[in-house]
Amino acid sequence: MKYITKNDWYTVGRYLGTLMMGIGISTLISLIIAIIYNENNYWSFIVPGSFSIVTGHFFHRLPEKASMKMKHGMIVSSLTWLWAGLIGSLVMTSYTHLDFLNAFFENISAWTTSGFTIFPDVEILPHSILFLRCFEEWIGGLGLVTLMGGVVLQSGKTIVQLYRSEARDEKISPSIGNTLKKLIKVYVGVTLVGVFIFVVAGMPIFDSICNTFTLISTGGIPIKNDSIGSYNNNLFNLISIVLMIIGATSFLTVYRSVRTKALSLLKDIQFQLMIFLIVTSFSIIIYFTSMSAMDVLFHVVSAITTTGASLDKNVQIADWSSVTKVIIILLMIVGGSTGSTAGAIKLMRVILIFKGFHSQIMSVLSPENRVTKLKISNLRIDETSIKKANSYFPFYMLILVIGWLVLVFYGYDPFNALFDVTSAQGNVGLSTGIISGTMPVFAKIMIIINMWAGRLEIISLLVFIRAVFDVIKR
Repeated sequence: MKYITKNDWYTVGRYLGTLMMGIGISTLISLIIAIIYNENNYWSFIVPGSFSIVTGHFFHRLPEKASMKMKHGMIVSSLTWLWAGLIGSLVMTSYTHLDFLNAFFENISAWTTSGFTIFPDVEILPHSILFLRCFEEWIGGLGLVTLMGGVVLQSGKTIVQLYRSEARDEKISPSIGNTLKKLIKVYVGVTLVGVFIFVVAGMPIFDSICNTFTLISTGGIPIKNDSIGSYNNNLFNLISIVLMIIGATSFLTVYRSVRTKALSLLKDIQFQLMIFLIVTSFSIIIYFTSMSAMDVLFHVVSAITTTGASLDKNVQIADWSSVTKVIIILLMIVGGSTGSTAGAIKLMRVILIFKGFHSQIMSVLSPENRVTKLKISNLRIDETSIKKANSYFPFYMLILVIGWLVLVFYGYDPFNALFDVTSAQGNVGLSTGIISGTMPVFAKIMIIINMWAGRLEIISLLVFIRAVFDVIKR
């Protein structure tokens, strides 16, 4: 039985075209930076951006022969991330002279908010390319489909399916369209505040904009060779920590907190768990190692928020103690809140998994015929939510293990390989130095798949693969 027909592809193409036009426009925005700094690389942005807009316009004219459903939204989402990576890579190959695979890797890393970089020296890059990478992360942080869909599309069934295709279901208002508008306002507002605080603290305005983009989006792609550590400024470090935590907190909670003077934030179970894990991990690493308090706090926050910003060089991370690496790996698997810009499994899924374990234990201990009520923060949860969380975890770990085995096959240290592939799939960006432009081709492709799968939250990827099989079977 074929689950994806020719008519389905018409619908996918139509809405993919809309988002392709949005990607083209976002690429052209970086042209403004090239003009401001007189970098003379204008055509590097104009040609790929225009190509995306024209191609998207052609696809957008396709008839909608099947009504928009979740499967269409997931396929659109999967293809949109790949198209975004392609357009960004065309910009970089035409100006920085990267080969295509490395340029594609760099842009997928940015769009998925993974934050790895192929460039051995980012400080020699033009301002426009630095801005492009950070702007891609900023858009990708809220969700490429979510953000562009909220700007381009109106309320209705289509925007609902696209919104849910990126594993989002939180609502600020009954309408998904209004929810998206409010989420975007919160996202932009928090970003502007972050830029302002950095500027007041003494950071150059260009750096303030780029770093805020990457921290709020929990992306962390560096504009300095030593990331935030290049500034050697504890005030910048503390501001970065706060922005990373905000980025990894549900924007629904952030929105409500503005109205309740932070009460909603303090009552949010995901935020409570994130702070608990930060404090616990910080205490353990401080006790067992000689790392400085700022170094430990910064990297613990960077790991659980999946930002990947760092105060240390890759070679220093490779030399971290085993205790530190194990804790950071676990934090990179857990990740931040659902409804935030963070990657990885997400705190709510972890809570649901443990709630499921607890429910099974209590059902055994309780008298027969007793109904065990499942609650989180006094809210009822159903068995379906727990089943989804339990089914998601093994798929996530399976793809992670495959990526790890590929790196081990190429002779990389197993412990460091596990660290880096966990970082890739969690869209974190911390690295022991394995992930670089010198990686073997297939290993690089596998890490791209890990980053892509992590950002799509696995299910969309599996739906896309099944759709491709239906095409091949023809």
